[in-house]
Amino acid sequence: MTDMLTKRIKFILLILCLSYCIGCAQNQQDKGQPFSDPRAPIGDSLLTVPSTVKPLLDVWMRDTYVMLGPDGSYYLTGTTASPERKFDGQMHCWDYNDGLYLWRSPDLKHWESMGRIWSFDEDAAAWQKAGKLIKKGTTSLNGDPLDSMYRAVWAPELHYIKSKKKWLLIACLNGNQGSFVLESTSGKPEGPYRNIKGNEQHAIFDNIDLGAFEDDDGQVYLIGHNHYIARMKDDLSDVAEPFKRFKETPYSKEPYIEGVWLTKHHGKYQLLQTVWSVPTSNGQYTYLRKEKPGEQLHSYDVVVAESANIYGPYGPRYPAILEGGHNNLFQDKDGDWWSTVFFNPRGVMGKKFVQTCRPAVVPVKWERNRLKPDRKAAADFYSTINTK
Repeated sequence: MTDMLTKRIKFILLILCLSYCIGCAQNQQDKGQPFSDPRAPIGDSLLTVPSTVKPLLDVWMRDTYVMLGPDGSYYLTGTTASPERKFDGQMHCWDYNDGLYLWRSPDLKHWESMGRIWSFDEDAAAWQKAGKLIKKGTTSLNGDPLDSMYRAVWAPELHYIKSKKKWLLIACLNGNQGSFVLESTSGKPEGPYRNIKGNEQHAIFDNIDLGAFEDDDGQVYLIGHNHYIARMKDDLSDVAEPFKRFKETPYSKEPYIEGVWLTKHHGKYQLLQTVWSVPTSNGQYTYLRKEKPGEQLHSYDVVVAESANIYGPYGPRYPAILEGGHNNLFQDKDGDWWSTVFFNPRGVMGKKFVQTCRPAVVPVKWERNRLKPDRKAAADFYSTINTK
């Protein structure tokens, strides 16, 4: 009995020793983990969307998206509400809308409507049309009364894939119903559009905010909410690999992040993401949220991280465009950079906007390879147009 007891004690001590060593190793790994600085520089006018920026159209829209097409025209889309719908309260699209709309401009100043270019009733597959029932009495994050079902299309992006000479229209469904990719069957940005093979029967990505990125070599990737990437097949019919997470430099406690966007500048990949800032007890602001009901949100900000490899690792994030979240970047005909804006009504910042949920653009620039608003260019641009 004594030998057996001795063996058991030795075994227990060995297990405890191994557990301690593993814990020490893990602690060392955690200590060595680099994190992004979560401080939000609220009040920095050089990083905040300038007050000269105004809505370009009196159209209710979130997630504004603009791109320059190969024909020299600019195209604008975004999350819209059904034009003919009657609302009990404020206009919104938390529950349902009727499809995707497109606008065109020769100069970013004068916009013409191209109408609805994809419709749930006329163009959607069965799984996209089905919708998802809403419990009676449900309200949105803003307190808006919701209708009978979730069947809205959100955050559309229009992409012209140069290497394939194809137009792709990418969007997601509300109610946790995933994202999808459409291709134009006419070779024109206004469509008509059909599902690519990868999402004829189901969502190609199981979350929201899907977009695309075409690299210098013509390879196309899908970029998904809020940290995911997958390379597409050469014919753009489906993904060629499972979605995987970017290698990132996170915050010490990752908050909710959305509105992911990928572009390239000075030969490096630029990963844009949107994070809410919140106040702290010492009068400062941070991107480390408590994620609790009633938490006071402040501003919807764009943060950027850079990498030499598309999959990462991406370096520390830095705040780039305060109050300009869920945006995309594009270059104009002169090669100058712009960002989209939509005046998010949530958070404290929303109270200062004369109008919310309207499409706008803001000139941006790269200083020492870091993104920020171009205040002078914004003042010059908006002084030349009537945005009433």
